[in-house]
Amino acid sequence: MPLLKVDKLTKSFGGLTAVSNVSIDINKGELVGLIGPNGAGKTTLFNLLTGVYVPSSGSIALKKNAATIELGGKKPYHVTKEGLARTFQNIRLFKDLTVMDNVRIAMHQNVKYGLVSAFLHFNKYHKEEDELKAEAERLLEIFHLSHKKMELARNLPYGEQRHLEIARALATKPSLLLLDEPAAGMNPYETAALTEIIGWIRNEFGLTILLIEHDMSLVMKICERIYVLDYGMLIASGEPNKIKKNKRVIEAYLGEDVSNA
Repeated sequence: MPLLKVDKLTKSFGGLTAVSNVSIDINKGELVGLIGPNGAGKTTLFNLLTGVYVPSSGSIALKKNAATIELGGKKPYHVTKEGLARTFQNIRLFKDLTVMDNVRIAMHQNVKYGLVSAFLHFNKYHKEEDELKAEAERLLEIFHLSHKKMELARNLPYGEQRHLEIARALATKPSLLLLDEPAAGMNPYETAALTEIIGWIRNEFGLTILLIEHDMSLVMKICERIYVLDYGMLIASGEPNKIKKNKRVIEAYLGEDVSNA
């Protein structure tokens, strides 16, 4: 089966159906886009996948080793532990902690030492903490943040806060990474750099990536397949060349033929 299989997923808030009967498959190693107009249900879908919301109906199945894990109804920290991590449309860092501590906090869900080892500072504790520190340093180096590791997260420029949030998500060692508008608020130079980083981390970490993004140049350049939502319903799916020529997608979202994007 695919790494992630979403089947007939629906979420209603009272009389409003934000996501309606959505089914998507994401295979291991793919980089998949999720696009659509504001209010189409994209972030609601992310919130369902990551345990922020409980589905009204439908299923979310994640393949993990030889097992299939049902994620619907699990708490966000359980979803993360199963291997699904995310970033947010509105950046959510621990802004009064250092850059380094933001990354190291995310790593501690995977520590193997126990409370006694931590309290008494046994060798096992020191060894694993040294390993975590080294991995955090590596992640910060990837995102060019090593020289700012002792700065408070709130003091970073906006683009670097975006990078730190992705680094923190990677620190949980996910198999599937969800990026919610990672290029939002970035200038063209920052967006171009981010495009390269996303492609690189997919290959370097062996990740599968699902991203929401409004920057069509980024989406069309790096995504292998694209799903399109409108009013909570899936209206199209396929390769970028197919999507950007789809009349229904053009009418609902793109507004024009973006065949040169």
